[in-house]
Amino acid sequence: MTDLFSSLDGASLMSTWLPGIMILLIMTTMFSLQSPLTFINNLINNTWSSNTNSRFNCFTLILITIFTFIMFTNLLGLTPFTYTLTSDLLPMLSMGTLLWLLLLISGYSASLTKSLAHLAPSGAPTILLPFLVLIETISLLIRPLTLTVRLIANISAGHIVLALLANTLSAMFMTRSNIVMLIGMLGYVLFEFFVAIIQAYIFTLLISLYQAEHP
Repeated sequence: MTDLFSSLDGASLMSTWLPGIMILLIMTTMFSLQSPLTFINNLINNTWSSNTNSRFNCFTLILITIFTFIMFTNLLGLTPFTYTLTSDLLPMLSMGTLLWLLLLISGYSASLTKSLAHLAPSGAPTILLPFLVLIETISLLIRPLTLTVRLIANISAGHIVLALLANTLSAMFMTRSNIVMLIGMLGYVLFEFFVAIIQAYIFTLLISLYQAEHP
């Protein structure tokens, strides 16, 4: 039985090279039409700058680094015989926890009162405040986990579907349905290409939203 979680799947050797070639062509076309620096600069101007606390303009550089790292790691995982780091719980949870701790410690060090005020929504009934504070505290504590699981689940699910399609394509290599499966697989790879970029964007967007709460 073939292990879908194996990155060295000999049964899908031929079919996994086709998505890899397609990814290379897509990246070449995209970067020839618009340079990576222009692409990232548009993200900064349109989203990150509006969410990032104006007192921490240098944090934008951290967001650019994180976005670039996650995006290219995701795209690298679509090529044959490679392991996707962003589908591994330990390194991504470590990175998410580190960023969360840095923002948390920095925020509480800057202003303990303002940081604690985020736990009590303004205008909430007094009788509900203890319950709301408890919910907000739990939500704050599980941020690294939700940030990590969201990324890992989307990337891993895409790789599992690609493995299923690759195995099916290999089994149908000598049949007429092979062309249909090949077209379907290439279409799904194109979809995964954009998912890889979107997931990197969402990860950094959430980090910028967390940073915007910094007092």
